[in-house]
Amino acid sequence: METYSEDFKWKKKIESRWGINKCAPWGKVNMGDKIYFKNSGEPVTAVACVSKIKEFENLNPKKIREIFERYGGDGGISINNLESILKWAKKKRYCILIYLKDPKEIKPFNINKKGFGGGCAWISVLDIEEIKLELFLT
Repeated sequence: METYSEDFKWKKKIESRWGINKCAPWGKVNMGDKIYFKNSGEPVTAVACVSKIKEFENLNPKKIREIFERYGGDGGISINNLESILKWAKKKRYCILIYLKDPKEIKPFNINKKGFGGGCAWISVLDIEEIKLELFLT
C-alpha cells in the first residue's frame, strides 16, 4: 500500500465500538488485520494494523465508566465530555477495543458497500480489492 503523505499525523491508538448486541467488528477482527478508515461520505484515507483486541461484555454503568477512565483520553478512546459519553453509553452491553499500530495515510479511494448496507459502519472483507473503487476527482 502506497503511503500518500510524509507529514501524516495520527494520534489514535485505540478504536472503540460499542453495542447493545454483539455486532461487527465483534468476532470479525483479529490481530494483524488491516483496518481502513474513512469519514462518512468521504473516501478511505488511512490504514492501520491491529496489534491487540480487548472485548468487554455484560456491561453496566459502573463497568462502562471504568473502561472510559482506564482507556480514554490522549491517544485512547476519544472523550470530549465524560458525563455526556457515559449517558450515551449507558445502555450499551458490549465494547470492543481495537489497538492500532503502524498508521499510514494512503492514496484515497472509494468503496462499494453494495450488499453491506448503506449505513454500515464496519465491513469485513478478506481483500480490500474486493470492494475498492477508483476515486474520480471532478
